[in-house]
Amino acid sequence: MKRHAALAQTIADAIRRGDLAAGTRIPTVRAACRAYGVSPSTVFRAYYALESEGLIIARARSGYFVANLEDKRVRFGHEPPRKPAAAQTGGGDDVLSRLLDSLKCEDIVPLGSAFASYSLFPMSSLWRYVASAARNMDRTKLLSGLPPGHDALRRQIALRYLNAGTVLPLDEIVITTGALEALTLCLQALTRPGDIVAIERPAFHAVLQAVQRLHLKAVEIPVDPRTGLDLDALVEALDTHPVRACWFMTSFHNPTGATMTDERKRALIDLLASRGVPLIEDDVYGELHFGTTPTRPAKLYDDSGLVLHCGSFSKCLAPGFRIGWVAAGRYVRQIRQAKSASAPSADVPAQMAIANYLRDGAYDRFLRKLRRNLAAHQAQMLAAVRAYFPADTEVFAPLGGYFLWIELPPRVDAMHLFGEAMENGVSIAPGPIFSATGGFRRYVRLNYGRPWTPAVEHAMQTIGALVARQRHTH
Repeated sequence: MKRHAALAQTIADAIRRGDLAAGTRIPTVRAACRAYGVSPSTVFRAYYALESEGLIIARARSGYFVANLEDKRVRFGHEPPRKPAAAQTGGGDDVLSRLLDSLKCEDIVPLGSAFASYSLFPMSSLWRYVASAARNMDRTKLLSGLPPGHDALRRQIALRYLNAGTVLPLDEIVITTGALEALTLCLQALTRPGDIVAIERPAFHAVLQAVQRLHLKAVEIPVDPRTGLDLDALVEALDTHPVRACWFMTSFHNPTGATMTDERKRALIDLLASRGVPLIEDDVYGELHFGTTPTRPAKLYDDSGLVLHCGSFSKCLAPGFRIGWVAAGRYVRQIRQAKSASAPSADVPAQMAIANYLRDGAYDRFLRKLRRNLAAHQAQMLAAVRAYFPADTEVFAPLGGYFLWIELPPRVDAMHLFGEAMENGVSIAPGPIFSATGGFRRYVRLNYGRPWTPAVEHAMQTIGALVARQRHTH
């Protein structure tokens, strides 16, 4: 057993035996290093694992404490699925427009953005690959980008599935113009206007927009920031409603960061297979795990072809290139037809460039660097929350991805905080934009996918001060 896992197990056992009661402060990172003779990174990884299991919580400026498991069940446990309704963005359209507009403004620190900083990505190297692909492209292959996409790139993607533990026929993989197109094509192929789809609560706001645009009805399934999708609530939804499809993010969920365990992913697939309900799996952050053990998509447990697994290089390698894909299972014919009817071809030189980048082994080398950077930025943002936010702020720190999901103290309203933060040169993503039925007014999502600079540090200090002021004035 690795040292961080052994340390996490020791503390977890003490909590479960009752040796460490709810509310007990556990040793600081420095104290744990001295007590157990391990490095700070080992302690951080152990504490991340314990947070992921819901056994400890981080409190701003106070450290780590044993979680109240009873409170956890009340706040994040099973809740009955709501009556299906046409998806609404809850007044969030204006917020989303302001967030997108703020990305063009150099005076605003974009902590509410869904994108990582371009500076984290190997753009110079990628553009060289694109230039080489364009120079050497056989003019007779100009149509190679038509559905299902460039063969060389599809072969490289299939190889990554093989390395992850599953064999996919090349014909199953369809290249798309980014992951969002892949996900939307899946929804179009599986549903008709008025159909019911199961989505997460909270959910990536583009899910809500897609459901609304296609005139579908959504039933929301709760997501626990520590354990992921509530399977009991999903069973109840499937028993109650004629769900035509599910759209879930099982690894590094946006916005909560939750990752389901392999056992729970397998249980999810078994449940949906028993009902014949297809799963659209949004896995754009799956490569961004901080530990040495890769996360496994739910697709790996799919024996019936019901999982449409959607990925992208935009979050992990090439933002702006808009190259994604779907491993479509039994629905490959429908996806190809839907792709042909929309934007039939993704950028051919970009597809060739990414295929060659993967072929040369550069992608895996880059991913190791990107994961280290993101883990370091997350640790810095966590430290800033603890330093600048009120002590009763709770942070849910994932083991990968871009985002922190933060529960604000009582009397603090995330939508009001958004407006105040924007006025002070900082964007945040307020919780209500992540639900079709409202709620999450005490939650915000912050993006740590950018280098830690004095401007980012000051932005965190600003948000913390605004939270403290709102807490005491409302």
